[in-house]
Amino acid sequence: MKILLLGANGQLGWELRRSLAPLGELIALQRGSTNWCGDIANLSGLAATVQGLRPDVIVNAAAHTAVDKAESEPELAHTLNALAPEVLAIQAAKINALLVHYSTDYVFDGSGDQPWTEDSVAAPLSVYGQSKRDGEQRVIAASCRHLIFRTSWVYAARGGNFAKTMLRLAQKRDSLNVIDDQFGAPTGADLLADVSAHAIRQVLQRPQDCGLYHLTASGETSWHAYAEFVLAQAALLQPDIHFTARQVRAVPSSAFKTAAARPLNSRLCSAKLQTVFDLALPHWQTGVTRMLTQTL
Repeated sequence: MKILLLGANGQLGWELRRSLAPLGELIALQRGSTNWCGDIANLSGLAATVQGLRPDVIVNAAAHTAVDKAESEPELAHTLNALAPEVLAIQAAKINALLVHYSTDYVFDGSGDQPWTEDSVAAPLSVYGQSKRDGEQRVIAASCRHLIFRTSWVYAARGGNFAKTMLRLAQKRDSLNVIDDQFGAPTGADLLADVSAHAIRQVLQRPQDCGLYHLTASGETSWHAYAEFVLAQAALLQPDIHFTARQVRAVPSSAFKTAAARPLNSRLCSAKLQTVFDLALPHWQTGVTRMLTQTL
């Protein structure tokens, strides 16, 4: 089996390089790749790469993920998050390849307090969310075999993340202000990658299991509670760590002015995925603790 991975050096792409390697021949591309086009802004190059390599599976881990920046460059966000996935889906249909694509909780408006299901109506609040919703719709419309995974609050041991930011600031400031009215589930890139590999193996044998799925760690938290958990775990894992911050204040989203609106309710129901793929998704605290153990 030949697998084409795009966005190979991103947080998710890096973990996918590990999880996909045992499945077959892995061709991992990024924007600077030379032999083949890995730049998802180059739509014609992207199409030529798929037709030239003719992979059995295409995994698209590349995207425009700068949520606030997308507000000032909507055309680029649309190209990367909507048009590029469409090109991949059209080319995948031509060669009967499976396309794996990733989406986000930002496709929802964040209303209410119940977890969103795959059938919930998408109503994004931001350019980023709109571009990701459009990407989903274009992939589905292309009628290729596909897996679309919506996820939320992604982090990884490699690169920057919210937990690392909290640890850094807590060692420099007297106090921290963290949002307490946005809720979701911190989800590790390693979990996303491992579930992706499992799902790919299954849908290649059972194409009826293709489709759109929500994929997050179990449980839920706020950014404020997430920060408190990170600091408490760090103190347990590394007792000699010194925090100058004596308190973590809970503040509303309105305390921070951002270019793009954030959904308050980012809870995603992963029951469909767990049933179809016979999986038990670990609690978010398990993954975060593991990440902290790796990085501290």
